[in-house]
Amino acid sequence: MRDVITLTILGGVNKDGITESIDRIEVNKGEIIGIVGPTGSGKSTLIDDIEQLARGDTSSGRHILINGEVPDTSIRVDPRLKLVAQLSQKMHFLADMTVEDFLIMHARSRGKGPGLVHRVLELANTLTGEPIALHHHLTALSGGQSRSLMTADIAVISDSPVVLIDEIENAGIRKQEALELLACEGKIVIVVTHDPVLALMATRRIVMKNGGMVDVITTSSREQHVCCKIAEVDNWLLSLRETIRRGDIVEGTV
Repeated sequence: MRDVITLTILGGVNKDGITESIDRIEVNKGEIIGIVGPTGSGKSTLIDDIEQLARGDTSSGRHILINGEVPDTSIRVDPRLKLVAQLSQKMHFLADMTVEDFLIMHARSRGKGPGLVHRVLELANTLTGEPIALHHHLTALSGGQSRSLMTADIAVISDSPVVLIDEIENAGIRKQEALELLACEGKIVIVVTHDPVLALMATRRIVMKNGGMVDVITTSSREQHVCCKIAEVDNWLLSLRETIRRGDIVEGTV
């Protein structure tokens, strides 16, 4: 993986052309940072700026720096040098090939051996309640299976050191484990979310309003404690969904 130690967002303007309240945010390797705000507040525009490595040439006027420097033009235009991978809530494969063939092809394209295939599959199956097998065809995978596979693929095979995640709270995967997996692989993880668990898992969260960054909140120890409590309930609900999906009887008290 190309070594990206820091990603810096230099502020631009909001929807009214007024300078953003936050003029500089630096995100470090292995850090999870959240982006929060109501619908229409500019969250998607911010991750688009990051994905494009903006140079003041987008509607927001923001600049994105890599390791404190303006990234080379080739990184922006050559897909083989792309620094940013993106996971969205809506993700489905179009290629009619097996999971094994896809992973081998991707590993080969990155100059890596096929030995990583089983590791990707093993990790993917820790994130989804619907087991994935190597012989499964990509087009037959559910949305949750697709996102689990791509999360594991990005963590193990992909060279992209920056991962943008757009609202995976309803994506049918174990979301907490997905974020932790990517961060532990040394990725910079930036997640757009309305989910309190994901927001509080982040070390910081950028607050968006009217197209601009208005605040950066550092997650406090009290908020971390709240996150653990909510996560317990969240995991219970996930377990309950799996019980119902299997056709089993729900036992015990709420």
